Amino acid sequence: MDISVVVPLYNEEESLPELTAWIDRVMKAQNFSYEIILVDDGSKDRSWKIVEELKLQNPAIVGIKFRRNYGKSAALNVGFDAAKGDVVITMDADLQDSPDEIPELYDRIANRGADLVSGWKQKRYDPLTKTLPTKLFNAATRYMSDIHNLHDFNCGLKAYRKDVVKNIEVYGEMHRYIPVLAKWAGFTNIQEQVVQHYPRKYGTTKFGAGRFIKGFLDLLSIFFVGKFGKRPMHFFGTLGVLSFLTGFVITCYLIFDKLMSIAAGTAYRNITEQPLFFLSLVAILLGSQLFLTGFIAELISRNSVDRNNYQIESHI
Repeated sequence: MDISVVVPLYNEEESLPELTAWIDRVMKAQNFSYEIILVDDGSKDRSWKIVEELKLQNPAIVGIKFRRNYGKSAALNVGFDAAKGDVVITMDADLQDSPDEIPELYDRIANRGADLVSGWKQKRYDPLTKTLPTKLFNAATRYMSDIHNLHDFNCGLKAYRKDVVKNIEVYGEMHRYIPVLAKWAGFTNIQEQVVQHYPRKYGTTKFGAGRFIKGFLDLLSIFFVGKFGKRPMHFFGTLGVLSFLTGFVITCYLIFDKLMSIAAGTAYRNITEQPLFFLSLVAILLGSQLFLTGFIAELISRNSVDRNNYQIESHI
Protein backbone atom coordinates (compact mmCIF):
# COMPACT_ATOMS: atom_id res chain seq x y z
CA MET A 1 0.00 0.00 0.00
CA ASP A 2 1.33 3.44 -0.94
CA ILE A 3 -0.26 5.78 1.62
CA SER A 4 -1.99 5.65 4.98
CA VAL A 5 -3.78 8.86 5.93
CA VAL A 6 -4.25 9.08 9.71
CA VAL A 7 -6.94 11.55 10.83
CA PRO A 8 -7.56 12.04 14.57
CA LEU A 9 -10.98 13.57 15.18
CA TYR A 10 -13.15 14.85 17.98
CA ASN A 11 -16.68 16.17 17.31
CA GLU A 12 -16.15 16.77 13.58
CA GLU A 13 -19.35 15.31 12.14
CA GLU A 14 -19.85 18.13 9.61
CA SER A 15 -16.40 17.96 8.03
CA LEU A 16 -15.85 14.20 7.71
CA PRO A 17 -17.83 13.53 4.47
CA GLU A 18 -16.18 16.45 2.71
CA LEU A 19 -12.70 15.56 3.96
CA THR A 20 -12.84 11.87 3.00
CA ALA A 21 -14.28 12.70 -0.44
CA TRP A 22 -11.48 15.23 -0.99
CA ILE A 23 -8.81 12.69 -0.01
CA ASP A 24 -10.40 10.07 -2.25
CA ARG A 25 -10.32 12.44 -5.28
CA VAL A 26 -6.65 13.20 -4.76
CA MET A 27 -5.69 9.54 -4.34
CA LYS A 28 -7.58 8.40 -7.43
CA ALA A 29 -6.14 11.23 -9.53
CA GLN A 30 -2.61 10.06 -8.59
CA ASN A 31 -3.40 6.32 -8.79
CA PHE A 32 -2.30 5.79 -5.20
CA SER A 33 -3.32 2.72 -3.25
CA TYR A 34 -4.41 4.09 0.12
CA GLU A 35 -6.32 3.84 3.36
CA ILE A 36 -7.92 6.54 5.49
CA ILE A 37 -7.67 5.78 9.21
CA LEU A 38 -10.24 7.83 11.11
CA VAL A 39 -9.55 7.74 14.86
CA ASP A 40 -12.55 8.98 16.84
CA ASP A 41 -11.20 10.34 20.12
CA GLY A 42 -14.41 9.82 22.11
CA SER A 43 -16.63 12.23 20.17
CA LYS A 44 -19.92 13.32 21.74
CA ASP A 45 -21.68 14.13 18.47
CA ARG A 46 -22.53 11.90 15.48
CA SER A 47 -18.94 11.61 14.27
CA TRP A 48 -18.73 7.83 14.74
CA LYS A 49 -22.08 7.32 13.03
CA ILE A 50 -20.74 9.29 10.08
CA VAL A 51 -17.58 7.16 10.05
CA GLU A 52 -19.68 3.98 9.91
CA GLU A 53 -21.70 5.38 7.00
CA LEU A 54 -18.57 6.46 5.13
CA LYS A 55 -17.03 3.01 5.62
CA LEU A 56 -19.99 1.47 3.77
CA GLN A 57 -19.38 3.84 0.86
CA ASN A 58 -15.59 3.54 0.74
CA PRO A 59 -13.82 0.32 1.82
CA ALA A 60 -10.50 2.22 2.02
CA ILE A 61 -11.77 3.87 5.21
CA VAL A 62 -10.72 2.34 8.53
CA GLY A 63 -12.52 3.48 11.68
CA ILE A 64 -11.16 3.31 15.24
CA LYS A 65 -13.24 4.60 18.15
CA PHE A 66 -12.06 5.35 21.70
CA ARG A 67 -14.49 4.78 24.56
CA ARG A 68 -13.59 8.23 25.91
CA ASN A 69 -11.50 11.25 25.03
CA TYR A 70 -7.79 10.49 25.46
CA GLY A 71 -6.27 13.30 23.38
CA LYS A 72 -4.67 13.78 20.00
CA SER A 73 -1.42 12.04 20.91
CA ALA A 74 -3.25 8.83 21.84
CA ALA A 75 -5.26 8.97 18.62
CA LEU A 76 -2.12 9.39 16.53
CA ASN A 77 -0.29 6.61 18.34
CA VAL A 78 -3.13 4.15 17.69
CA GLY A 79 -3.38 5.34 14.09
CA PHE A 80 0.36 4.84 13.58
CA ASP A 81 0.11 1.33 14.96
CA ALA A 82 -2.69 0.49 12.51
CA ALA A 83 -1.09 2.14 9.45
CA LYS A 84 -0.02 -0.20 6.63
CA GLY A 85 1.14 2.29 4.01
CA ASP A 86 4.76 2.87 3.01
CA VAL A 87 4.17 6.58 3.61
CA VAL A 88 1.99 7.81 6.47
CA ILE A 89 0.25 11.19 6.19
CA THR A 90 -1.39 12.88 9.17
CA MET A 91 -3.88 15.72 8.95
CA ASP A 92 -6.53 17.34 11.11
CA ALA A 93 -10.20 16.62 10.51
CA ASP A 94 -11.37 20.26 10.50
CA LEU A 95 -10.62 20.91 6.78
CA GLN A 96 -7.91 23.43 7.64
CA ASP A 97 -5.35 21.05 6.08
CA SER A 98 -5.52 20.46 2.33
CA PRO A 99 -5.35 16.90 0.91
CA ASP A 100 -4.02 18.50 -2.29
CA GLU A 101 -0.64 18.64 -0.51
CA ILE A 102 -0.46 14.83 -0.32
CA PRO A 103 1.24 14.11 -3.70
CA GLU A 104 4.14 16.48 -2.96
CA LEU A 105 4.51 15.15 0.59
CA TYR A 106 4.51 11.57 -0.72
CA ASP A 107 7.12 12.35 -3.37
CA ARG A 108 9.53 13.86 -0.85
CA ILE A 109 9.31 10.75 1.33
CA ALA A 110 9.14 8.01 -1.33
CA ASN A 111 11.44 9.46 -3.98
CA ARG A 112 13.62 12.14 -2.38
CA GLY A 113 14.77 10.37 0.76
CA ALA A 114 13.11 12.38 3.53
CA ASP A 115 12.25 10.59 6.77
CA LEU A 116 9.69 13.19 7.87
CA VAL A 117 8.21 16.22 6.15
CA SER A 118 6.44 18.72 8.37
CA GLY A 119 3.99 21.26 7.01
CA TRP A 120 4.49 24.96 7.60
CA LYS A 121 1.36 27.10 7.58
CA GLN A 122 3.21 30.22 6.50
CA LYS A 123 -0.05 32.15 6.24
CA ARG A 124 -2.41 31.23 9.04
CA TYR A 125 -6.09 31.99 9.67
CA ASP A 126 -5.94 31.61 13.45
CA PRO A 127 -6.41 34.38 16.06
CA LEU A 128 -3.39 36.11 17.59
CA THR A 129 -4.05 34.36 20.91
CA LYS A 130 -3.18 31.11 19.16
CA THR A 131 -0.47 32.17 16.71
CA LEU A 132 1.69 34.18 19.15
CA PRO A 133 2.11 31.40 21.77
CA THR A 134 2.72 28.97 18.89
CA LYS A 135 5.62 31.08 17.64
CA LEU A 136 7.13 31.19 21.11
CA PHE A 137 6.86 27.42 21.49
CA ASN A 138 8.33 26.82 18.06
CA ALA A 139 11.29 29.06 18.89
CA ALA A 140 11.86 27.25 22.19
CA THR A 141 11.58 23.85 20.50
CA ARG A 142 14.06 24.79 17.77
CA TYR A 143 16.55 25.90 20.41
CA MET A 144 16.19 22.85 22.66
CA SER A 145 15.93 20.22 19.93
CA ASP A 146 18.55 21.67 17.57
CA ILE A 147 16.14 21.21 14.65
CA HIS A 148 16.50 24.66 13.13
CA ASN A 149 14.87 24.10 9.74
CA LEU A 150 11.29 23.75 11.02
CA HIS A 151 9.04 26.74 11.61
CA ASP A 152 5.93 24.89 12.82
CA PHE A 153 6.47 21.72 14.86
CA ASN A 154 2.77 21.42 15.68
CA CYS A 155 1.35 21.51 12.16
CA GLY A 156 -1.10 18.62 11.84
CA LEU A 157 -0.18 18.00 8.20
CA LYS A 158 2.93 15.81 8.13
CA ALA A 159 4.33 12.91 6.14
CA TYR A 160 6.43 10.07 7.54
CA ARG A 161 8.38 7.13 6.27
CA LYS A 162 6.69 4.02 7.68
CA ASP A 163 9.76 3.15 9.76
CA VAL A 164 9.44 6.45 11.62
CA VAL A 165 5.92 5.93 12.95
CA LYS A 166 6.67 2.32 13.86
CA ASN A 167 9.65 3.32 16.01
CA ILE A 168 8.30 6.22 18.06
CA GLU A 169 5.72 6.35 20.84
CA VAL A 170 3.42 9.35 21.03
CA TYR A 171 1.77 10.01 24.40
CA GLY A 172 0.69 12.87 26.67
CA GLU A 173 0.84 16.01 24.51
CA MET A 174 3.86 14.74 22.56
CA HIS A 175 2.14 15.08 19.18
CA ARG A 176 3.45 18.65 19.16
CA TYR A 177 7.01 17.38 19.14
CA ILE A 178 6.93 14.34 16.84
CA PRO A 179 9.88 15.70 14.79
CA VAL A 180 11.89 15.77 18.03
CA LEU A 181 10.87 12.20 18.87
CA ALA A 182 11.86 11.15 15.36
CA LYS A 183 15.25 12.80 15.71
CA TRP A 184 15.92 11.11 19.05
CA ALA A 185 15.00 7.79 17.38
CA GLY A 186 17.71 8.39 14.76
CA PHE A 187 15.66 9.71 11.82
CA THR A 188 17.55 12.87 10.93
CA ASN A 189 16.37 13.74 7.42
CA ILE A 190 13.62 16.04 8.61
CA GLN A 191 12.31 18.53 6.07
CA GLU A 192 9.65 21.21 5.80
CA GLN A 193 7.04 22.05 3.20
CA VAL A 194 4.99 25.23 2.99
CA VAL A 195 1.32 24.20 2.98
CA GLN A 196 -1.98 25.94 2.48
CA HIS A 197 -3.96 26.73 5.62
CA TYR A 198 -7.72 27.22 5.39
CA PRO A 199 -10.07 28.93 7.85
CA ARG A 200 -12.10 26.54 9.98
CA LYS A 201 -15.29 25.75 8.07
CA TYR A 202 -17.33 23.95 10.73
CA GLY A 203 -17.49 24.01 14.53
CA THR A 204 -14.93 25.53 16.88
CA THR A 205 -11.40 24.70 17.93
CA LYS A 206 -11.04 21.87 20.45
CA PHE A 207 -7.88 23.18 22.11
CA GLY A 208 -7.83 25.47 25.14
CA ALA A 209 -5.17 27.67 26.73
CA GLY A 210 -4.07 24.86 29.04
CA ARG A 211 -2.40 23.09 26.12
CA PHE A 212 0.46 25.60 26.17
CA ILE A 213 1.43 24.71 29.74
CA LYS A 214 1.18 20.99 28.98
CA GLY A 215 3.13 21.48 25.77
CA PHE A 216 5.97 23.25 27.59
CA LEU A 217 6.18 20.54 30.24
CA ASP A 218 6.25 17.86 27.54
CA LEU A 219 9.03 19.74 25.77
CA LEU A 220 11.11 19.58 28.95
CA SER A 221 10.29 15.87 29.28
CA ILE A 222 11.39 15.16 25.70
CA PHE A 223 14.60 17.10 26.19
CA PHE A 224 15.48 15.27 29.41
CA VAL A 225 14.46 11.77 28.35
CA GLY A 226 16.05 12.09 24.92
CA LYS A 227 19.34 13.42 26.24
CA PHE A 228 19.67 11.71 29.62
CA GLY A 229 17.10 8.90 29.62
CA LYS A 230 19.75 6.17 29.54
CA ARG A 231 22.33 8.06 31.64
CA PRO A 232 20.48 10.06 34.33
CA MET A 233 23.59 10.16 36.54
CA HIS A 234 25.23 12.48 34.02
CA PHE A 235 22.48 15.04 34.60
CA PHE A 236 21.76 14.77 38.31
CA GLY A 237 25.33 13.87 39.22
CA THR A 238 26.79 16.88 37.41
CA LEU A 239 24.35 19.26 39.10
CA GLY A 240 24.95 17.58 42.45
CA VAL A 241 28.74 17.80 42.22
CA LEU A 242 28.62 21.46 41.15
CA SER A 243 26.25 22.33 44.01
CA PHE A 244 28.29 20.37 46.56
CA LEU A 245 31.57 21.95 45.43
CA THR A 246 30.01 25.42 45.61
CA GLY A 247 28.97 24.82 49.23
CA PHE A 248 32.35 23.28 50.07
CA VAL A 249 34.28 26.24 48.62
CA ILE A 250 32.13 28.72 50.55
CA THR A 251 32.68 26.74 53.77
CA CYS A 252 36.46 26.71 53.21
CA TYR A 253 36.38 30.46 52.62
CA LEU A 254 34.50 31.06 55.89
CA ILE A 255 36.94 28.89 57.85
CA PHE A 256 39.95 30.58 56.23
CA ASP A 257 38.49 34.02 56.91
CA LYS A 258 37.98 33.16 60.58
CA LEU A 259 41.51 31.78 60.97
CA MET A 260 43.01 34.87 59.35
CA SER A 261 40.98 37.11 61.70
CA ILE A 262 42.21 35.15 64.74
CA ALA A 263 45.81 35.35 63.54
CA ALA A 264 45.50 39.09 62.99
CA GLY A 265 43.83 39.59 66.37
CA THR A 266 40.85 41.36 64.80
CA ALA A 267 37.19 40.95 65.67
CA TYR A 268 35.27 38.26 63.84
CA ARG A 269 31.81 36.76 63.69
CA ASN A 270 31.08 33.14 64.32
CA ILE A 271 30.77 31.17 61.09
CA THR A 272 27.20 30.17 61.92
CA GLU A 273 26.19 33.83 62.24
CA GLN A 274 27.02 34.65 58.62
CA PRO A 275 24.51 34.35 55.74
CA LEU A 276 27.15 32.60 53.60
CA PHE A 277 27.15 29.71 56.06
CA PHE A 278 23.50 28.95 55.40
CA LEU A 279 24.05 29.30 51.65
CA SER A 280 26.90 26.78 51.79
CA LEU A 281 24.80 24.43 53.94
CA VAL A 282 21.90 24.51 51.46
CA ALA A 283 24.29 23.98 48.52
CA ILE A 284 25.94 20.97 50.18
CA LEU A 285 22.62 19.37 51.13
CA LEU A 286 21.12 20.04 47.68
CA GLY A 287 24.22 18.65 46.00
CA SER A 288 24.07 15.49 48.08
CA GLN A 289 20.38 15.01 47.29
CA LEU A 290 20.90 15.54 43.56
CA PHE A 291 23.78 13.07 43.52
CA LEU A 292 21.69 10.46 45.35
CA THR A 293 18.79 11.11 42.96
CA GLY A 294 21.11 10.47 40.03
CA PHE A 295 22.42 7.30 41.67
CA ILE A 296 18.91 5.94 42.27
CA ALA A 297 17.80 6.91 38.74
CA GLU A 298 20.86 5.14 37.35
CA LEU A 299 19.97 1.97 39.25
CA ILE A 300 16.40 2.13 37.92
CA SER A 301 17.66 2.75 34.38
CA ARG A 302 20.07 -0.19 34.52
CA ASN A 303 17.27 -2.51 35.65
CA SER A 304 14.76 -1.23 33.08
CA VAL A 305 13.44 -3.83 30.62
CA ASP A 306 14.33 -1.53 27.69
CA ARG A 307 17.75 -0.42 28.94
CA ASN A 308 19.34 -1.93 25.82
CA ASN A 309 16.55 -1.11 23.39
CA TYR A 310 18.25 0.80 20.58
CA GLN A 311 17.14 1.78 17.08
CA ILE A 312 18.83 -0.51 14.50
CA GLU A 313 18.46 0.65 10.91
CA SER A 314 19.69 -2.55 9.23
CA HIS A 315 21.09 -5.98 10.08
CA ILE A 316 22.76 -8.18 7.45
